[in-house]
Amino acid sequence: MLIVHVRIRVKPEFVERFKGLTLENARQSRQEAGIARFDFLQDSEDPNQFALVEVYRDASAALSHKETAHYAKWRDGVADMMAEPRTSRKFLNLDPPDSGW
Repeated sequence: MLIVHVRIRVKPEFVERFKGLTLENARQSRQEAGIARFDFLQDSEDPNQFALVEVYRDASAALSHKETAHYAKWRDGVADMMAEPRTSRKFLNLDPPDSGW
């Protein structure tokens, strides 16, 4: 399993539009065979701050995700909405076992 946490800060004037585009991307991403989970979160104290928690079955699934049309649409559609470049951290699963996803 490969788990990716993505942090995104959005310009205030784009929050609602960003949410719409990201919800569409998350829903389509969950349909990919290599994705075990794809969560979209908004910070409860800072409505301009978001997180994606992407759980891939393996590293090749993460690469395949970046080749999908819905990812390209999201990436290009939200590029100018970001207040700063998005950041990500990759994690390895320890528990529950991979079979528990």
